[in-house]
Amino acid sequence: MPDSSALPTPAGLLDALAALLGPRGLLTAPEDLEPHLSDWRALYRGATPCVVRPADTAELAAAVKLCAAAGVAMVPQGGNTSMVGGATPDETGRQIVVSLARLNRIRAIDPVDLTMTAEAGVVLKAAQNAAAEAGCLFPLSLGAEGTATIGGVLSTNAGGNTTVRYGNARELMLGLEVVLPDGQIWDGLRRLRKDNTGYALRHLFVGAEGTLGFITAAVLRMYPRPRDTALAFCAVASEDAALALFRRFRDRDESAVRAFEYMSGTGVDFCLTHIEGVTLPVQARADHYVLVDLASPRPDAGLRDMAETLLGEAMEAGEVLDAVLAESEAQAQKLWKIREEHPEAQKREGASVKSDVSVPVSRVPEMIRRCSAALQALIPGSRPVPFGHIGDGNIHMNLEQPEGMDPAAFLARSHDIMDCVNEIVREMDGSFSAEHGIGRLKTDMMPAWRGGAELDTMRRIKAALDPWGLMNPGKVFP
Repeated sequence: MPDSSALPTPAGLLDALAALLGPRGLLTAPEDLEPHLSDWRALYRGATPCVVRPADTAELAAAVKLCAAAGVAMVPQGGNTSMVGGATPDETGRQIVVSLARLNRIRAIDPVDLTMTAEAGVVLKAAQNAAAEAGCLFPLSLGAEGTATIGGVLSTNAGGNTTVRYGNARELMLGLEVVLPDGQIWDGLRRLRKDNTGYALRHLFVGAEGTLGFITAAVLRMYPRPRDTALAFCAVASEDAALALFRRFRDRDESAVRAFEYMSGTGVDFCLTHIEGVTLPVQARADHYVLVDLASPRPDAGLRDMAETLLGEAMEAGEVLDAVLAESEAQAQKLWKIREEHPEAQKREGASVKSDVSVPVSRVPEMIRRCSAALQALIPGSRPVPFGHIGDGNIHMNLEQPEGMDPAAFLARSHDIMDCVNEIVREMDGSFSAEHGIGRLKTDMMPAWRGGAELDTMRRIKAALDPWGLMNPGKVFP
Protein backbone atom coordinates (compact mmCIF):
# COMPACT_ATOMS: atom_id res chain seq x y z
CA MET A 1 0.00 0.00 0.00
CA PRO A 2 1.44 3.45 -0.90
CA ASP A 3 1.87 6.29 1.58
CA SER A 4 -1.62 7.65 2.21
CA SER A 5 -0.34 11.22 2.61
CA ALA A 6 0.58 11.22 -1.09
CA LEU A 7 -2.86 10.05 -2.24
CA PRO A 8 -5.80 12.22 -3.29
CA THR A 9 -9.05 11.04 -1.78
CA PRO A 10 -10.43 8.58 -4.35
CA ALA A 11 -13.72 9.76 -5.83
CA GLY A 12 -15.00 6.21 -5.74
CA LEU A 13 -14.50 6.12 -1.98
CA LEU A 14 -16.93 9.00 -1.45
CA ASP A 15 -19.51 7.25 -3.61
CA ALA A 16 -19.06 4.03 -1.62
CA LEU A 17 -19.35 5.86 1.69
CA ALA A 18 -22.48 7.66 0.51
CA ALA A 19 -24.07 4.37 -0.50
CA LEU A 20 -23.15 2.81 2.85
CA LEU A 21 -24.13 5.65 5.17
CA GLY A 22 -26.89 7.57 3.43
CA PRO A 23 -27.38 11.36 3.53
CA ARG A 24 -27.39 11.60 7.35
CA GLY A 25 -24.20 9.61 7.59
CA LEU A 26 -21.99 11.52 5.16
CA LEU A 27 -21.47 15.28 5.18
CA THR A 28 -19.85 16.99 2.19
CA ALA A 29 -21.36 20.49 2.04
CA PRO A 30 -18.88 23.21 3.14
CA GLU A 31 -21.25 24.59 5.76
CA ASP A 32 -21.65 21.11 7.27
CA LEU A 33 -17.90 20.47 7.30
CA GLU A 34 -16.99 23.79 8.91
CA PRO A 35 -17.61 22.85 12.59
CA HIS A 36 -15.30 19.85 12.22
CA LEU A 37 -12.26 21.65 10.79
CA SER A 38 -10.74 23.40 13.82
CA ASP A 39 -10.08 22.69 17.48
CA TRP A 40 -11.70 24.45 20.45
CA ARG A 41 -8.69 26.72 20.99
CA ALA A 42 -8.45 27.56 17.26
CA LEU A 43 -4.79 26.57 17.24
CA TYR A 44 -5.24 24.27 14.27
CA ARG A 45 -7.40 24.36 11.19
CA GLY A 46 -7.52 21.56 8.64
CA ALA A 47 -9.48 20.39 5.64
CA THR A 48 -11.46 17.28 4.78
CA PRO A 49 -13.49 16.04 1.80
CA CYS A 50 -16.21 14.68 4.07
CA VAL A 51 -17.32 13.84 7.58
CA VAL A 52 -18.38 10.23 8.16
CA ARG A 53 -21.21 9.90 10.73
CA PRO A 54 -22.02 6.20 11.21
CA ALA A 55 -25.24 5.26 12.98
CA ASP A 56 -23.81 2.19 14.71
CA THR A 57 -20.66 0.15 15.18
CA ALA A 58 -21.31 -2.02 12.13
CA GLU A 59 -21.54 1.03 9.86
CA LEU A 60 -18.32 2.41 11.32
CA ALA A 61 -16.54 -0.89 10.76
CA ALA A 62 -17.69 -1.00 7.14
CA ALA A 63 -16.58 2.62 6.60
CA VAL A 64 -13.16 1.91 8.11
CA LYS A 65 -12.75 -1.07 5.77
CA LEU A 66 -13.52 1.12 2.77
CA CYS A 67 -11.06 3.82 3.87
CA ALA A 68 -8.36 1.28 4.70
CA ALA A 69 -8.71 -0.38 1.30
CA ALA A 70 -8.35 3.04 -0.35
CA GLY A 71 -5.37 4.02 1.81
CA VAL A 72 -7.19 7.05 3.20
CA ALA A 73 -6.43 8.27 6.72
CA MET A 74 -9.19 8.84 9.31
CA VAL A 75 -9.42 11.35 12.17
CA PRO A 76 -11.92 10.54 14.95
CA GLN A 77 -13.97 13.29 16.56
CA GLY A 78 -16.15 13.27 19.65
CA GLY A 79 -17.19 16.57 21.22
CA ASN A 80 -14.21 18.31 19.56
CA THR A 81 -13.07 19.79 22.88
CA SER A 82 -9.41 18.80 22.50
CA MET A 83 -6.90 21.25 23.97
CA VAL A 84 -4.02 19.84 21.86
CA GLY A 85 -5.47 19.50 18.36
CA GLY A 86 -6.03 15.78 18.78
CA ALA A 87 -9.25 15.66 16.72
CA THR A 88 -8.36 18.05 13.91
CA PRO A 89 -7.55 16.89 10.34
CA ASP A 90 -4.41 18.20 8.68
CA GLU A 91 -4.34 20.82 5.92
CA THR A 92 -3.99 18.44 2.96
CA GLY A 93 -7.69 17.74 2.61
CA ARG A 94 -6.94 14.02 2.27
CA GLN A 95 -7.95 12.92 5.77
CA ILE A 96 -11.53 11.92 6.47
CA VAL A 97 -13.12 13.03 9.72
CA VAL A 98 -15.04 10.31 11.55
CA SER A 99 -17.67 11.76 13.89
CA LEU A 100 -19.06 9.37 16.49
CA ALA A 101 -21.87 11.74 17.47
CA ARG A 102 -24.64 9.38 16.30
CA LEU A 103 -23.35 6.51 18.45
CA ASN A 104 -25.12 8.06 21.39
CA ARG A 105 -27.10 5.30 23.12
CA ILE A 106 -26.76 4.14 26.68
CA ARG A 107 -27.12 0.42 26.08
CA ALA A 108 -27.50 -0.77 29.67
CA ILE A 109 -27.32 0.30 33.31
CA ASP A 110 -26.98 -2.19 36.17
CA PRO A 111 -27.25 -0.63 39.66
CA VAL A 112 -26.25 -3.93 41.26
CA ASP A 113 -23.09 -4.34 39.22
CA LEU A 114 -22.67 -0.55 39.33
CA THR A 115 -21.96 -0.54 35.59
CA MET A 116 -23.15 1.46 32.61
CA THR A 117 -22.61 0.44 28.98
CA ALA A 118 -22.51 3.59 26.88
CA GLU A 119 -21.63 4.31 23.27
CA ALA A 120 -18.78 6.60 22.32
CA GLY A 121 -20.99 9.52 21.29
CA VAL A 122 -22.80 9.78 24.63
CA VAL A 123 -22.09 13.21 26.08
CA LEU A 124 -20.43 13.01 29.48
CA LYS A 125 -23.18 15.04 31.14
CA ALA A 126 -25.79 12.66 29.73
CA ALA A 127 -23.90 9.71 31.25
CA GLN A 128 -23.81 11.49 34.61
CA ASN A 129 -27.56 12.14 34.41
CA ALA A 130 -28.34 8.55 33.44
CA ALA A 131 -26.36 7.29 36.42
CA ALA A 132 -28.19 9.70 38.73
CA GLU A 133 -31.58 8.53 37.43
CA ALA A 134 -30.54 4.99 38.37
CA GLY A 135 -29.64 6.15 41.88
CA CYS A 136 -25.91 5.96 41.18
CA LEU A 137 -22.93 8.21 40.43
CA PHE A 138 -20.69 8.36 37.38
CA PRO A 139 -17.96 10.52 38.88
CA LEU A 140 -15.89 11.72 35.91
CA SER A 141 -16.33 15.49 35.86
CA LEU A 142 -14.64 18.24 33.84
CA GLY A 143 -15.35 21.68 32.48
CA ALA A 144 -16.36 20.45 29.02
CA GLU A 145 -18.73 17.75 30.31
CA GLY A 146 -21.67 19.29 28.45
CA THR A 147 -19.87 18.69 25.13
CA ALA A 148 -17.16 16.06 25.67
CA THR A 149 -18.14 12.49 24.84
CA ILE A 150 -17.40 9.10 26.38
CA GLY A 151 -15.24 8.04 23.43
CA GLY A 152 -13.22 11.23 23.66
CA VAL A 153 -12.61 11.16 27.40
CA LEU A 154 -11.50 7.52 27.19
CA SER A 155 -9.32 8.09 24.13
CA THR A 156 -7.49 10.85 26.00
CA ASN A 157 -7.67 9.20 29.44
CA ALA A 158 -9.22 12.41 30.72
CA GLY A 159 -8.72 13.30 34.37
CA GLY A 160 -10.85 16.20 35.51
CA ASN A 161 -11.86 17.39 38.93
CA THR A 162 -12.51 14.13 40.78
CA THR A 163 -9.33 12.23 39.90
CA VAL A 164 -8.09 12.61 43.47
CA ARG A 165 -10.93 10.33 44.60
CA TYR A 166 -11.93 8.18 41.61
CA GLY A 167 -8.93 8.19 39.28
CA ASN A 168 -8.66 9.06 35.59
CA ALA A 169 -11.01 7.76 32.89
CA ARG A 170 -8.95 4.56 32.69
CA GLU A 171 -9.88 3.65 36.27
CA LEU A 172 -13.57 4.09 35.42
CA MET A 173 -13.51 1.68 32.46
CA LEU A 174 -14.07 -2.08 32.70
CA GLY A 175 -14.48 -3.01 29.04
CA LEU A 176 -14.45 -1.62 25.51
CA GLU A 177 -15.81 -2.16 22.04
CA VAL A 178 -13.35 -1.00 19.37
CA VAL A 179 -13.22 -0.84 15.58
CA LEU A 180 -9.68 -1.83 14.62
CA PRO A 181 -7.67 -0.31 11.75
CA ASP A 182 -8.64 -3.11 9.36
CA GLY A 183 -12.34 -2.77 10.15
CA GLN A 184 -12.61 -5.70 12.53
CA ILE A 185 -14.78 -5.18 15.60
CA TRP A 186 -13.27 -6.19 18.93
CA ASP A 187 -16.01 -6.83 21.47
CA GLY A 188 -14.45 -6.47 24.90
CA LEU A 189 -17.56 -5.18 26.66
CA ARG A 190 -17.03 -7.21 29.81
CA ARG A 191 -18.43 -6.12 33.17
CA LEU A 192 -15.89 -8.08 35.18
CA ARG A 193 -13.91 -6.61 38.07
CA LYS A 194 -11.44 -9.50 37.76
CA ASP A 195 -10.29 -10.89 34.42
CA ASN A 196 -6.69 -12.04 33.96
CA THR A 197 -7.11 -13.87 30.65
CA GLY A 198 -4.12 -12.65 28.71
CA TYR A 199 -3.16 -9.11 27.79
CA ALA A 200 -5.51 -6.37 29.03
CA LEU A 201 -6.21 -5.10 25.51
CA ARG A 202 -8.70 -2.50 26.69
CA HIS A 203 -5.89 -0.47 28.21
CA LEU A 204 -4.13 -0.13 24.86
CA PHE A 205 -6.91 2.05 23.51
CA VAL A 206 -7.51 4.26 26.55
CA GLY A 207 -5.19 7.23 26.13
CA ALA A 208 -4.18 6.23 22.59
CA GLU A 209 -6.11 9.19 21.09
CA GLY A 210 -7.59 7.09 18.29
CA THR A 211 -4.22 6.10 16.86
CA LEU A 212 -4.75 2.36 17.42
CA GLY A 213 -8.49 2.05 16.78
CA PHE A 214 -11.78 3.82 17.36
CA ILE A 215 -13.59 3.24 20.65
CA THR A 216 -17.31 2.74 19.92
CA ALA A 217 -18.67 1.75 23.36
CA ALA A 218 -17.49 1.16 26.91
CA VAL A 219 -18.51 -0.49 30.15
CA LEU A 220 -18.13 2.21 32.80
CA ARG A 221 -17.87 1.92 36.56
CA MET A 222 -20.47 3.68 38.64
CA TYR A 223 -20.50 4.36 42.38
CA PRO A 224 -23.15 4.74 45.08
CA ARG A 225 -24.57 8.24 44.92
CA PRO A 226 -23.44 10.73 47.58
CA ARG A 227 -25.85 11.30 50.44
CA ASP A 228 -23.79 13.83 52.36
CA THR A 229 -21.77 16.64 50.77
CA ALA A 230 -19.93 19.80 51.73
CA LEU A 231 -18.18 22.42 49.61
CA ALA A 232 -15.83 25.16 50.77
CA PHE A 233 -14.24 28.05 48.88
CA CYS A 234 -11.14 29.28 50.71
CA ALA A 235 -8.65 32.10 50.42
CA VAL A 236 -5.28 30.67 51.46
CA ALA A 237 -1.98 32.25 52.35
CA SER A 238 0.24 30.56 49.76
CA GLU A 239 0.72 27.55 47.52
CA ASP A 240 2.22 25.73 50.51
CA ALA A 241 -0.84 26.59 52.58
CA ALA A 242 -3.06 25.13 49.86
CA LEU A 243 -1.16 21.85 50.02
CA ALA A 244 -1.18 21.87 53.82
CA LEU A 245 -4.97 22.25 53.77
CA PHE A 246 -5.26 19.32 51.37
CA ARG A 247 -3.23 17.19 53.77
CA ARG A 248 -5.53 18.12 56.64
CA PHE A 249 -8.58 16.87 54.78
CA ARG A 250 -6.86 13.86 53.28
CA ASP A 251 -5.43 12.73 56.58
CA ARG A 252 -8.79 13.11 58.36
CA ASP A 253 -10.81 11.16 55.74
CA GLU A 254 -9.23 10.51 52.36
CA SER A 255 -12.37 8.81 51.03
CA ALA A 256 -14.42 11.97 51.57
CA VAL A 257 -12.25 14.26 49.40
CA ARG A 258 -14.00 14.25 46.02
CA ALA A 259 -12.08 17.22 44.58
CA PHE A 260 -9.45 19.67 45.77
CA GLU A 261 -8.76 22.50 43.33
CA TYR A 262 -6.18 25.30 43.38
CA MET A 263 -6.70 28.71 41.73
CA SER A 264 -4.41 31.71 41.56
CA GLY A 265 -5.65 35.18 42.37
CA THR A 266 -5.01 36.23 38.76
CA GLY A 267 -7.22 33.47 37.38
CA VAL A 268 -10.06 34.28 39.77
CA ASP A 269 -9.73 37.96 38.84
CA PHE A 270 -10.19 37.04 35.17
CA CYS A 271 -13.37 35.13 36.04
CA LEU A 272 -14.71 38.10 38.02
CA THR A 273 -14.01 40.37 35.06
CA HIS A 274 -15.25 38.26 32.16
CA ILE A 275 -17.78 35.69 33.39
CA GLU A 276 -21.33 36.85 34.02
CA GLY A 277 -22.71 35.91 37.41
CA VAL A 278 -19.33 35.24 39.05
CA THR A 279 -18.75 37.09 42.32
CA LEU A 280 -16.04 36.77 44.95
CA PRO A 281 -17.50 34.68 47.79
CA VAL A 282 -14.96 35.73 50.44
CA GLN A 283 -14.55 39.21 51.91
CA ALA A 284 -11.22 40.22 50.41
CA ARG A 285 -9.16 39.35 47.35
CA ALA A 286 -6.27 36.91 47.84
CA ASP A 287 -3.41 35.63 45.73
CA HIS A 288 -4.36 31.99 46.22
CA TYR A 289 -7.63 30.08 46.57
CA VAL A 290 -8.77 26.48 46.89
CA LEU A 291 -12.06 24.71 46.40
CA VAL A 292 -12.68 21.73 48.71
CA ASP A 293 -15.42 19.32 47.61
CA LEU A 294 -16.41 16.54 50.03
CA ALA A 295 -18.85 13.70 49.43
CA SER A 296 -19.84 10.43 51.06
CA PRO A 297 -22.49 7.75 50.39
CA ARG A 298 -23.20 7.77 54.17
CA PRO A 299 -26.01 10.16 55.10
CA ASP A 300 -24.51 10.57 58.58
CA ALA A 301 -20.94 11.27 57.47
CA GLY A 302 -20.91 14.70 59.16
CA LEU A 303 -18.93 16.34 56.36
CA ARG A 304 -19.96 19.91 57.14
CA ASP A 305 -18.90 19.55 60.76
CA MET A 306 -15.61 18.05 59.63
CA ALA A 307 -15.05 20.91 57.19
CA GLU A 308 -15.80 23.55 59.83
CA THR A 309 -13.41 21.89 62.28
CA LEU A 310 -10.53 21.54 59.82
CA LEU A 311 -10.98 25.02 58.38
CA GLY A 312 -10.93 26.43 61.90
CA GLU A 313 -7.69 24.61 62.63
CA ALA A 314 -6.20 25.87 59.36
CA MET A 315 -7.18 29.45 60.18
CA GLU A 316 -5.47 29.19 63.55
CA ALA A 317 -2.37 27.89 61.76
CA GLY A 318 -2.42 30.83 59.34
CA GLU A 319 -3.05 28.64 56.28
CA VAL A 320 -6.61 29.79 55.56
CA LEU A 321 -7.35 33.53 55.47
CA ASP A 322 -11.09 33.30 54.87
CA ALA A 323 -13.57 30.63 53.83
CA VAL A 324 -17.21 30.11 52.96
CA LEU A 325 -19.21 26.88 53.02
CA ALA A 326 -21.97 26.41 50.45
CA GLU A 327 -25.43 26.58 52.02
CA SER A 328 -27.30 25.09 49.05
CA GLU A 329 -26.77 23.20 45.81
CA ALA A 330 -27.27 26.46 43.89
CA GLN A 331 -24.50 28.13 45.88
CA ALA A 332 -22.25 25.12 45.40
CA GLN A 333 -22.72 25.44 41.64
CA LYS A 334 -21.82 29.12 41.81
CA LEU A 335 -18.62 28.31 43.68
CA TRP A 336 -17.70 25.58 41.18
CA LYS A 337 -18.37 28.02 38.34
CA ILE A 338 -15.42 30.13 39.44
CA ARG A 339 -13.13 27.15 38.89
CA GLU A 340 -14.79 25.77 35.78
CA GLU A 341 -14.81 29.07 33.88
CA HIS A 342 -11.05 29.58 34.08
CA PRO A 343 -10.40 28.47 30.47
CA GLU A 344 -13.16 30.67 29.07
CA ALA A 345 -12.09 33.67 31.17
CA GLN A 346 -8.52 33.35 29.95
CA LYS A 347 -9.75 33.13 26.36
CA ARG A 348 -11.69 36.38 26.78
CA GLU A 349 -8.77 38.12 28.49
CA GLY A 350 -6.52 37.55 25.46
CA ALA A 351 -4.04 35.06 24.10
CA SER A 352 -2.75 32.38 26.42
CA VAL A 353 -0.40 29.42 26.19
CA LYS A 354 -1.44 26.33 28.12
CA SER A 355 0.81 23.74 29.74
CA ASP A 356 -0.94 20.70 31.23
CA VAL A 357 1.71 19.28 33.55
CA SER A 358 1.99 17.06 36.59
CA VAL A 359 4.58 16.58 39.32
CA PRO A 360 4.59 14.62 42.57
CA VAL A 361 1.93 16.15 44.83
CA SER A 362 4.49 17.21 47.41
CA ARG A 363 6.28 19.35 44.80
CA VAL A 364 3.32 21.26 43.38
CA PRO A 365 3.95 24.51 45.33
CA GLU A 366 7.60 24.55 44.28
CA MET A 367 6.65 23.91 40.66
CA ILE A 368 4.11 26.76 40.60
CA ARG A 369 6.61 29.22 42.07
CA ARG A 370 9.53 28.20 39.86
CA CYS A 371 7.49 28.15 36.66
CA SER A 372 5.81 31.48 37.42
CA ALA A 373 9.14 33.21 38.04
CA ALA A 374 10.76 31.67 34.96
CA LEU A 375 7.85 32.61 32.68
CA GLN A 376 7.79 36.21 33.87
CA ALA A 377 11.53 36.42 33.27
CA LEU A 378 11.08 34.92 29.79
CA ILE A 379 8.34 37.38 28.78
CA PRO A 380 8.27 40.44 31.04
CA GLY A 381 4.74 41.56 31.84
CA SER A 382 3.22 38.16 31.12
CA ARG A 383 0.75 36.82 33.66
CA PRO A 384 1.01 33.25 34.98
CA VAL A 385 -2.39 31.65 35.62
CA PRO A 386 -1.77 28.33 37.39
CA PHE A 387 -4.86 26.39 38.41
CA GLY A 388 -6.06 22.84 38.69
CA HIS A 389 -5.97 19.61 40.58
CA ILE A 390 -3.43 20.13 43.34
CA GLY A 391 -4.67 16.99 45.10
CA ASP A 392 -3.40 14.74 42.30
CA GLY A 393 -0.39 16.83 41.23
CA ASN A 394 -1.86 18.12 37.95
CA ILE A 395 -1.66 21.89 37.41
CA HIS A 396 -2.53 23.83 34.27
CA MET A 397 0.50 26.11 34.19
CA ASN A 398 -0.97 28.66 31.79
CA LEU A 399 0.50 31.98 30.74
CA GLU A 400 -1.56 35.01 29.67
CA GLN A 401 -0.14 37.58 27.29
CA PRO A 402 1.12 40.90 28.67
CA GLU A 403 -1.53 43.59 28.52
CA GLY A 404 -1.29 45.45 25.22
CA MET A 405 0.94 42.87 23.51
CA ASP A 406 -0.02 41.67 20.05
CA PRO A 407 -1.67 38.25 20.52
CA ALA A 408 -0.02 36.78 17.44
CA ALA A 409 3.42 37.85 18.64
CA PHE A 410 2.75 36.28 22.00
CA LEU A 411 1.50 33.00 20.53
CA ALA A 412 4.60 32.88 18.32
CA ARG A 413 6.50 32.25 21.57
CA SER A 414 4.33 29.23 22.43
CA HIS A 415 7.06 26.65 22.18
CA ASP A 416 9.51 28.83 24.11
CA ILE A 417 6.89 29.10 26.86
CA MET A 418 6.13 25.38 26.92
CA ASP A 419 9.84 24.52 26.85
CA CYS A 420 10.40 26.83 29.81
CA VAL A 421 7.72 25.04 31.84
CA ASN A 422 8.71 21.57 30.68
CA GLU A 423 12.37 22.02 31.60
CA ILE A 424 11.39 22.71 35.20
CA VAL A 425 8.77 19.97 35.30
CA ARG A 426 11.20 17.43 33.91
CA GLU A 427 13.74 18.30 36.62
CA MET A 428 11.00 17.58 39.14
CA ASP A 429 10.21 14.08 37.79
CA GLY A 430 6.97 15.26 36.24
CA SER A 431 5.08 14.87 32.96
CA PHE A 432 4.43 17.34 30.17
CA SER A 433 0.98 15.84 29.51
CA ALA A 434 -1.12 15.13 32.58
CA GLU A 435 -4.68 14.83 31.26
CA HIS A 436 -5.11 16.61 27.92
CA GLY A 437 -3.17 14.14 25.80
CA ILE A 438 -0.43 14.65 23.21
CA GLY A 439 -2.55 15.35 20.13
CA ARG A 440 -0.83 17.37 17.47
CA LEU A 441 0.54 20.06 19.75
CA LYS A 442 3.05 18.02 21.73
CA THR A 443 4.25 15.30 19.36
CA ASP A 444 7.72 16.82 19.08
CA MET A 445 8.15 16.49 22.85
CA MET A 446 7.76 12.74 22.87
CA PRO A 447 11.33 11.67 21.93
CA ALA A 448 12.93 13.67 24.74
CA TRP A 449 10.45 12.55 27.38
CA ARG A 450 9.57 9.04 26.24
CA GLY A 451 12.59 8.00 24.21
CA GLY A 452 14.58 4.80 24.09
CA ALA A 453 12.84 1.53 24.82
CA GLU A 454 9.59 3.21 25.87
CA LEU A 455 8.99 5.14 22.65
CA ASP A 456 10.30 2.22 20.58
CA THR A 457 7.75 -0.09 22.21
CA MET A 458 4.95 2.40 21.51
CA ARG A 459 5.99 2.57 17.87
CA ARG A 460 6.01 -1.22 17.59
CA ILE A 461 2.49 -1.42 18.98
CA LYS A 462 1.35 1.24 16.50
CA ALA A 463 3.01 -0.56 13.60
CA ALA A 464 1.50 -3.89 14.60
CA LEU A 465 -2.08 -2.61 14.80
CA ASP A 466 -1.99 0.15 12.18
CA PRO A 467 0.90 -0.67 9.80
CA TRP A 468 -0.14 1.93 7.22
CA GLY A 469 -0.62 4.74 9.72
CA LEU A 470 -4.22 5.51 8.79
CA MET A 471 -5.67 5.98 12.28
CA ASN A 472 -5.41 9.63 13.39
CA PRO A 473 -1.98 10.20 11.80
CA GLY A 474 0.24 12.99 13.09
CA LYS A 475 -1.02 12.59 16.65
CA VAL A 476 0.95 11.25 19.66
CA PHE A 477 4.03 10.41 17.56
CA PRO A 478 6.26 12.98 15.82
